[in-house]
Amino acid sequence: MTAQIIDGKSFAERVRARVGKAVARLGTERGLTPTLAVLLVGENPASQVYVASKGKTARALGVGSLERILPATASRAEVVAVVDELNADPEVHGILIQLPLPKGLDEDEILARVDPAKDVDGFHPQNVAALALGRPGLVPCTPLGSLMLLKAQLGDLSGREAVVLGRSRIVGAPMAQLLLRENATVTIAHSRTRNLPETIRRAEILVAAVGRPEMVKGEWLRPGATVIDVGINRLPPDASGKARLVGDVDFASAAQAAGAITPVPGGVGPMTIACLMHNTVLAATRQAGLPDPEEFAGLVG
Repeated sequence: MTAQIIDGKSFAERVRARVGKAVARLGTERGLTPTLAVLLVGENPASQVYVASKGKTARALGVGSLERILPATASRAEVVAVVDELNADPEVHGILIQLPLPKGLDEDEILARVDPAKDVDGFHPQNVAALALGRPGLVPCTPLGSLMLLKAQLGDLSGREAVVLGRSRIVGAPMAQLLLRENATVTIAHSRTRNLPETIRRAEILVAAVGRPEMVKGEWLRPGATVIDVGINRLPPDASGKARLVGDVDFASAAQAAGAITPVPGGVGPMTIACLMHNTVLAATRQAGLPDPEEFAGLVG
């Protein structure tokens, strides 16, 4: 048995196409340009790459893109002042705080400072609570993209046995809430779960987001399971000098047991930025008192 490959790159292109159509229509009908502001503090090379990629994607889709860059030495007051300025700007509809922040800055405080209506990362306590309570809000991008892939692959998730491996507030916890919202039966597992292989073997759906390279082996899987591998782990160069990027699942063995699986790279990763654009447009329409874009119908429900 060889698993079907879930092509996140292709699906992300479809999401971006819908975003582009929604942006064009909002511009024509309402004179509205959804705009995303990204705040980068410091000179973390990976963060700089991510910010540049987000800006490039936004501009390609007609989404407005602003970048506010502060030095790593910026004080709490300076960072808070920029966040408050973006909160107050009616032309800015989405705000993203690029993580990690430099040492000395309280990430929880800064994230909670963002207007929840503009919190396109879905990290504000108000959006976290909305997800837990089943109320409208903005949902973290990586879990949202993972759910889109699952629904495209499986359709109705009601009653399915799902295991989320990982409990972070960025992926694991919101992923479990999204699956519960779809009426799946959900178990949250983690690195300290006893008899972890047995727990995972029950899953029709496995979402792996534990941050350990190739931790999940093929023999742990229920035959035919659908596997969403959120992990992105860089391994040392191989004998040829080529660095490797792997997930939290041992792809080679898992592909022999699973029914469908996301690759790394090319699986969940492309969905994250696509869903960031989706959330920015969603935030813009809601702030304008408009219904959610018709172009987004069917993506998650």
